[in-house]
Amino acid sequence: MNIRATRVGEQMKKELSDIISRRLKDPRIGFVTVTDVRVTGDLQQAKVYISVLGDDKQREETLKALEKAKGFIRSEIGQRIRLRKTPEIFFEIDETMEYGSRIEQLIRQISSDDQPAKEADGEPNNG
Repeated sequence: MNIRATRVGEQMKKELSDIISRRLKDPRIGFVTVTDVRVTGDLQQAKVYISVLGDDKQREETLKALEKAKGFIRSEIGQRIRLRKTPEIFFEIDETMEYGSRIEQLIRQISSDDQPAKEADGEPNNG
């Protein structure tokens, strides 16, 4: 990715976070975090990665609402960022945070499963 596309992506991330949290009034939109924006080298398309607090249904509803608001979001971005052509926006759920917390949960589970065995080995045998 070129430097300009990276810079535009960073700027879009900042603006999108603001637009989604402050300007959109759709009740279907949950607590959304814009985790990343990847803009193509020709600045024609932007893939917006979001994480949504809640279950699959809440994620789905949030995505639907964002799709519906895409025109408004794009025009807002166009006003805030000076580009010849505002990139087309595609929203995608960012699975990395969920994946990370699942790994963390599994590690904790393994650690707690090992705990009683270690304690039993460390106790003196009174027999």
